[in-house]
Amino acid sequence: MDNKKLVETVAANLGRTTEDVGKLIDALSGVLSTRCGEMDTVVVPSFGAFEPKKRNERVMIHPSTGRRMLVPPRVVLTFKISQVLKAKLK
Repeated sequence: MDNKKLVETVAANLGRTTEDVGKLIDALSGVLSTRCGEMDTVVVPSFGAFEPKKRNERVMIHPSTGRRMLVPPRVVLTFKISQVLKAKLK
């Protein structure tokens, strides 16, 4: 499902306009990016938790050239599904 289809589906379920739902989804992604950029966990009740984790720098070997390269440290965003949503999916 792409962004346009997601906005249309949520708008139909809520009885709102697609513009309002688009703004809501943009606001949610903005909050996720700023809060997770500050290394805070964002929990959405009955949905799950978005948690940033630091990955340390490491040395990797390029598969085609065999050269060793240093991969810098970075922050990745992980998602842990809530028990409520997990139960609904089963």
